[in-house]
Amino acid sequence: MLTVGTVVWLASELMFFSGLFAAYFTLRATAEGDWPPEGVHLEVLIGGLFTLGLVLSSGTMQLAVRAIAAGRLPAFRGWLIATLLLGAAFLGNQAHEWSSLEFSVSSHSYGSAFYVMTGFHGLHVFGGMLAMLLLIGRAGSRRFGAADVPAVEMVSYYWHFVDVVWIGMWATLFLLK
Repeated sequence: MLTVGTVVWLASELMFFSGLFAAYFTLRATAEGDWPPEGVHLEVLIGGLFTLGLVLSSGTMQLAVRAIAAGRLPAFRGWLIATLLLGAAFLGNQAHEWSSLEFSVSSHSYGSAFYVMTGFHGLHVFGGMLAMLLLIGRAGSRRFGAADVPAVEMVSYYWHFVDVVWIGMWATLFLLK
């Protein structure tokens, strides 16, 4: 039941992000002039490095799943903390990026699309991190173990989904010209 519920929920999340991508490409197709507009300079290399960090966090999350399935609680905690740190680094870079960009949400349609897309993605990363903190808290209980593997797997599905969405978003916003 948990797996079915998670898959249905992730399908709704997929539709949500698909709507954001559709809005972006509609704005791009109807834009007059250059896209992105003049004055938009994104740090592709830095964004790519933090994208790589987020992709690596999918690996650490999967190692956490394997650790709890094998009953290795200390390793589970360690891999989950590593995942949290990579997620926090990603969000820290996003906050730095937002504070240093020379355009805002109200500058032009590209700015609106950029901030809405990256903002909602950032909220999803933050939500995944909250779920991981909940798992770490639950892992402090003596009853936490093999019976909790499905919950850990569902959080991992969500985390992998958020990572895949970001790869598409980064490619769309940072690479497509």
